[in-house]
Amino acid sequence: MNVRRSAATLAASAVLCVGAAPAALADVASPSPAPVVPSGLYGKNDPTYDGVWRQSFALLAQHTVGLKPAQQAVDWLVGQQCADGGFASFRADTAAACDAKLMLDTNATAVAVQALKALGGQDAAVKKGADWLKSVQNADGGWAYVPGSPSEASSTAVVISALAAAGEKPAEVKSKAGKSAYEGLLAFQLGCTSEPAADRGAFAYQATADGKLPANADATAAAVLAGLGKGALVSPASSPTDTPAAALACPATAGDPAAAAQGAAGYLAQALRKDGHLTALTPGADQPTPDTGNTADAVIALAAAGHKQSAAGALEWLKTNSAEWSKGNPAGLGTLILAAHATGTDPKAFGGTDLVAALNATGPAPQNASAKASEQPADKKDEKKEKDSGGSNVWWMILAGAAAGMGIGIVLSGRRKRNQL
Repeated sequence: MNVRRSAATLAASAVLCVGAAPAALADVASPSPAPVVPSGLYGKNDPTYDGVWRQSFALLAQHTVGLKPAQQAVDWLVGQQCADGGFASFRADTAAACDAKLMLDTNATAVAVQALKALGGQDAAVKKGADWLKSVQNADGGWAYVPGSPSEASSTAVVISALAAAGEKPAEVKSKAGKSAYEGLLAFQLGCTSEPAADRGAFAYQATADGKLPANADATAAAVLAGLGKGALVSPASSPTDTPAAALACPATAGDPAAAAQGAAGYLAQALRKDGHLTALTPGADQPTPDTGNTADAVIALAAAGHKQSAAGALEWLKTNSAEWSKGNPAGLGTLILAAHATGTDPKAFGGTDLVAALNATGPAPQNASAKASEQPADKKDEKKEKDSGGSNVWWMILAGAAAGMGIGIVLSGRRKRNQL
């Protein structure tokens, strides 16, 4: 949730899919001029497409390790909310009222709701965000990244997770046509007659023009959390059992979100067995390459479903291979911390990297950072913080999966999140 992934790449997907969403971004690859990065925001890169997303993951991650985020960081996120409760990916001028020209998006709103709920003390903002999400539900029960566009599984899943975090019952959140949120989500799952058989249980991002549902790992990981009524913040104690993930059980999953989530977890576990990580097709590449963000999302999803042993290999792969990808990337670092938290792993010793110190270095210091630092062993106190890389990988990864799911000929790659995540 991903990891799945940053809101920016879904914005790009919406624009690339002609007819699927209104044109909202003129130039995804090279926005100009780049806005000044606010002092309360984590990360130094252009926040146009992922400001709210990366801030939400940074705050969620700090919360999981007992840090109290800087007040200016929380205030920045709260200040991004529009009067009607929705969030855009980024608002440079929050003094100006939101108008019809501003593209509000469900993904930014959903992760902000999750972060603000976890932090506490933001009940009004959480309720307004949840109410706005319910107000833009499509007739089929699902959601799109851009309200008014066709539903897709990734956005539907992340919204369901946000509604559950806010105290709503997704099964009872229904569109004007009477379709529930879960009906909207489960319509994207590949069933027991899908081919190839290895894809059964997975979720598609969207159906292709001929009605097929191509398996999409990003959407699948997000759907696992949504089906279980959970969000990105997964406690290692929330799933007391630890069993291997099983293949899709039919017809037990029909209409049952939790059973559908377990089937989706089975797909993820099988997909991870081959190389220990998920893959994506990057621009200019002939063969798929490792997809770090989606792999982290899959680890969180499997842990949430009670299958940490099925995620163990991928977790070890992340420890060895995620440092460059996450360097200076608040959403990436936040996602890795959430993956460590979900699996009971120490995020301060993650393959030789102190993820918490690296994240804190990308923005304002948490209010109790000094107290937490004093609790660390002496050798950890002197550990050098990672510097911000200045790269823009935070919002690329999901495009490859989203593009494939929608049958787009132009395949872009990088990390979403839902990382950009």
